[in-house]
Amino acid sequence: MSVEKLPAEQSLIHTRCGRTIAVSRLAPGVLPVGMGRVVLDTACQPYDHSEVWASLTPREARDLAGLLLRQAAAVEQPQTDALARPGHIEVTHVRADSHAITVRGHVLTVDQPVPEGGADTGPTPVELFVASLAACVAHYAGRYLERHDLTRDGLRVSADYTMAPDRPARIASMNLRVAVADLPPERTTALLAVATHCTVHNTLERPPEITIALDESRTPTRAEPVPTPEKV
Repeated sequence: MSVEKLPAEQSLIHTRCGRTIAVSRLAPGVLPVGMGRVVLDTACQPYDHSEVWASLTPREARDLAGLLLRQAAAVEQPQTDALARPGHIEVTHVRADSHAITVRGHVLTVDQPVPEGGADTGPTPVELFVASLAACVAHYAGRYLERHDLTRDGLRVSADYTMAPDRPARIASMNLRVAVADLPPERTTALLAVATHCTVHNTLERPPEITIALDESRTPTRAEPVPTPEKV
């Protein structure tokens, strides 16, 4: 099974049984407001006679569910200038523990594992947090290789993390390993120096100011109670 990423409006799942399933959307930019639709499509095969069906492995079913949820979130919340601007991210509730993250038109899904009460349609926010560090390290390492005419082929960053045993809930440690194919030994120190100064790692070393407040402009106001007429 593989998931092929196409433009933001469409993704393809290639199943083990040989079926290709396309998940896409018709957003309000194409249809009238309120008429956006999620589209699930698969081509007829020679063995399809009276009906078209697909059998999925558990992993394929979860991946398909995640793609459907992402497209549903994108249809319900079309991209606006505010969502498209750099430095702005929106997170909206999808169902249960699943949330859709919208970043410049890209939609990601976060969820919780099944044992934790979620549906496992995506990684957890903590996993994404660790992944962002690993991806940032990979980006900086890749740029270093490119500047020195070294191939990025085989570049891989793996990360392991542990949670703190006490409160407050937090990550206690992260261990990252950078694998580079055919890296000259004399380049090792410089590459690691560049990778450890990636933006996400710099941010962890020098924590930013964080504020969390209620967005009152989007919070429905409770209607004033209607006074009960006094009895005469």
